[in-house]
Amino acid sequence: MSAATSAEPFLTSSGRPVSTPLKDVRTISRQMVGHFIENVVPCATLPGEALDGDITTVTRVCLELTRSMLDGRDLPGRTERVRDAAAEWAREGIPIDTINHAIHEGFKLGFDLLLDNVMTHDYATVAGVARRLMDALDMITSAVSVAYVRELRSAVSEHHTAVHTLTSALLGGQNPSTMARECGIEIADRYHVMALGLPPHPEEFDSSLDAKVVARRKLRRVQAELANRCGGKVLSLLSVDGGTLLLPASEFSDSDLDQLIVHLSATAQVPVRAVVTSAAPAEVPRAAEHAHELVDIVHRLGGESKVYRPHELAFEYQLTRPGPARDHLSAVLDSLEQYPELLQTLEVHLATNMNRSLTARKLYVHTNTVDYRLKRIEQITGFGTNDVTGLCYLRAALLIRAHRGPGASAVARSSGENRS
Repeated sequence: MSAATSAEPFLTSSGRPVSTPLKDVRTISRQMVGHFIENVVPCATLPGEALDGDITTVTRVCLELTRSMLDGRDLPGRTERVRDAAAEWAREGIPIDTINHAIHEGFKLGFDLLLDNVMTHDYATVAGVARRLMDALDMITSAVSVAYVRELRSAVSEHHTAVHTLTSALLGGQNPSTMARECGIEIADRYHVMALGLPPHPEEFDSSLDAKVVARRKLRRVQAELANRCGGKVLSLLSVDGGTLLLPASEFSDSDLDQLIVHLSATAQVPVRAVVTSAAPAEVPRAAEHAHELVDIVHRLGGESKVYRPHELAFEYQLTRPGPARDHLSAVLDSLEQYPELLQTLEVHLATNMNRSLTARKLYVHTNTVDYRLKRIEQITGFGTNDVTGLCYLRAALLIRAHRGPGASAVARSSGENRS
């Protein structure tokens, strides 16, 4: 831009450079800042030292840069001063739309001053002024935008790193106080410790798509929704499969957590499952470990998308703990491994709350076929669905089988026998 303008002739009107009205840049810059305060509403909310100092100085720099471009001259280093100011405004949190609005207002004022000195019939001069002003506007807004966004990205990256480090410290049982002060994040007295399970998106199984890209896009949507819903109050460590959220207990109610998972599921486009418990900072590591054990159980059992509390999963948790009782219950269904249609029938029948007609419809078979299969299950395992004891054993055995995976019981039992 500067090389092109330096070779162009001066723009003149009535024998004088058209830039003459902009000669007293100090006075005009103060007048422009006054106009910003009165007419650009967000500017009126800025601190006085910002308006009287840096903003007035940068306005003067922009005027000098514009005047030099109208005269076909270069002013080295001026855009660097604009970039430095834009980076500082980004750090101070001055909105970019306020900055850009003020820049455009300043160019309108400058254009009006220039037109007062140009003969209305001198079309070529007016057109030249307009083109030069557009060049100057392009140069300044580009410099501001690039510097502002770069600084903002840097600040976001620093904050993200700080949050990541602080969250890791809490989950690792370290004392986060010093780190929290450095990050500018206050440690809550108590946290909702939430283990989050993110199942694969359907498109991750599409061979025509890059599964890693699909998974990362899912994760970014979740992170954006968390930022939107939690307003920077959540500490998180997430991957494409899930992770841990720490939410200040005083800031989020139980219903807030329930709604959060509803929105995350909609955003991620997958059934998000979560387990939440409450803990003081020192208790966070153990609480997170327990919550993840529970969310893993929910995931393996194919539980519905919602927030679970530990007491809701007490039965399932106890059944999945290692021990002779679990191995015995797991062995109940070993004999059905060679009859997949019987296992499927049992699973569907219990899932439909033992509704024969609904079971038959889901399996696309006759109800008599369901009855026959249930009798076969009782004959092979010794437990049926028509008595309380048999039903309890079969339900427990299915739960353990789902948690450990098909065939795991037989393998575990075989290894146990070999050890003995």
